[in-house]
Amino acid sequence: MKWIYYNPNPENKNVGDCTVRAISKLFDVDWETAYLMLCVSGYYIYDMPNTFDILEDVLKRNGYKRHFIENTCPDCYTVKDFCEDYSEGSYIVFSESHVVCIVDGDYYDAWDSGDKTIYFYFSKED
Repeated sequence: MKWIYYNPNPENKNVGDCTVRAISKLFDVDWETAYLMLCVSGYYIYDMPNTFDILEDVLKRNGYKRHFIENTCPDCYTVKDFCEDYSEGSYIVFSESHVVCIVDGDYYDAWDSGDKTIYFYFSKED
């Protein structure tokens, strides 16, 4: 379980595009393709590509299901905690204002978001 630097943004920007970075890693596509996936969904739903509704639409269309996590702080369930408990598989986790992709217990992000509290996650349904 570790943080792995991941920023596929062609201009190396890392503010406001965490959803694009997470989708890029999850589906193993470049930043541009991930951005377009979100934009197409946004076009049909009439919403911006970085909103939760658009993220959920893209994930559900690709066989992912949302799961809630009970959190009672100060013992909050963090990205690092999730990685320890889910060491196999690919996931998208959602905190209050951030989206992260986790693959086989490692979290991929442009910065170390391991201490962020998770509220729910998406996993692939069989």
